[in-house]
Amino acid sequence: MSEYYHSVTLDKDKCRGCTNCIKRCPTEAIRVRDGKARIIAERCIDCGECIRVCPYHAKIAVTDPLSSIDRFEYKIALPAPTLYGQFKDVTDINDILYAFKGLGFDYVYEVARGADYATAFVKEKLKEGHVKKPIISSACPAIVRLIQVRFPELLDNIVAVESPMEIAAQLARREFSEKKGVSEDAIGVFFITPCAAKMTSIRRPIGRKESSVDGAISMLDIFGVLASKIGHIPHTGELQKASAYGVGWANSSGECSALSIEHYLAVDGIQNVIYVLEEIENNKFPDLDFFEGLACTGGCVGGPLTFENGFVAKNRIRTLANGLEKRYITERELSLVRNSIGWEFTEPIQPKPVMKLDDDLSLAMRKMELMEKIYKSLPGLDCGSCGSPNCRTLAEDIVQGDASEFDCIFKLREKVKKLAEEMIELAEKIPTGRHGEDDEM
Repeated sequence: MSEYYHSVTLDKDKCRGCTNCIKRCPTEAIRVRDGKARIIAERCIDCGECIRVCPYHAKIAVTDPLSSIDRFEYKIALPAPTLYGQFKDVTDINDILYAFKGLGFDYVYEVARGADYATAFVKEKLKEGHVKKPIISSACPAIVRLIQVRFPELLDNIVAVESPMEIAAQLARREFSEKKGVSEDAIGVFFITPCAAKMTSIRRPIGRKESSVDGAISMLDIFGVLASKIGHIPHTGELQKASAYGVGWANSSGECSALSIEHYLAVDGIQNVIYVLEEIENNKFPDLDFFEGLACTGGCVGGPLTFENGFVAKNRIRTLANGLEKRYITERELSLVRNSIGWEFTEPIQPKPVMKLDDDLSLAMRKMELMEKIYKSLPGLDCGSCGSPNCRTLAEDIVQGDASEFDCIFKLREKVKKLAEEMIELAEKIPTGRHGEDDEM
């Protein structure tokens, strides 16, 4: 099995080599060579920015089809709270949850309910006092992977609490098993995802060896069939149990609002998050207690696998949450699950250095010197026309043998101009005819 799994992939047949993606990738994970994009596996964090900006739809997210639930005898749907904002004129979340019964699911458990529990567990971590400040939310897998790649010094700041998805999966499986008296092995749990990063976190989890989720179905893929069932499945009780706080996690600052923290920052949009993480790394916020970073604009409602405009969905989520009770998980509720589910990370989060030029330190130093020399010779315009994100990454690619100095169009133009001048000089030195030819005529 490959060390790297990525939900974000490239459809080469659709790629036109336009270089839009290389400028927006936050980890410089994309190159364009020979007219086609290439994703560098060890750099990619599956944030989905390239999916958003590709005008030719050449970047896609690989998720599970709805038919994959048929692998299991019993099926549980885990809808993310973002899903609630996708449908117009829905005023009762139960209508959406019951619609899953019409798609073949036996049980529905809200990830927003998992968010309620995650809130309680993060509060416990905050009370411990010895956690490195500012505490960084672990809810967005793309941001956790971003820190692994670009800000490894901040790994100890990440709160060691599982995501609402993982907590909800464990609670749902256990609850259904106990109610129906069936083996947990016969149950398949599927997350309804707004982003590619969640799919990757299921296949290659961070902080634990294996995910409790069996698959992820894109909101885009399920939207149409689910919409056709809304309002047509009879209600036999209340499936909606999450609080207003849990549902609010779909929007940026939702987690911070649920935690009731005074000194916090909630930042959405991965470039904005990068800017603030740089400031945190430089100790610019000594009084900051908590940082909530979300890769997508507006929060999860802006995910690349959502159907509705993120700003519209955000407003719908806010409206729906306002109609729900603002309550926290009680100590009794928490005590019933604290020791029966894995809510804390069990594996350390390791850094993933991507600027490693060579395993041999002395050779790496020589490569670094050469890279700096090449970089100084480049124009420094960071135009991306060479197929690398900027001049520095081009210098790195040249040193690593993945590019040429003449991939830079300015360097190429200089070379062509010099060759043209040399050809003119050479042409002037070549005689126009043989000696004595005119006399013979």
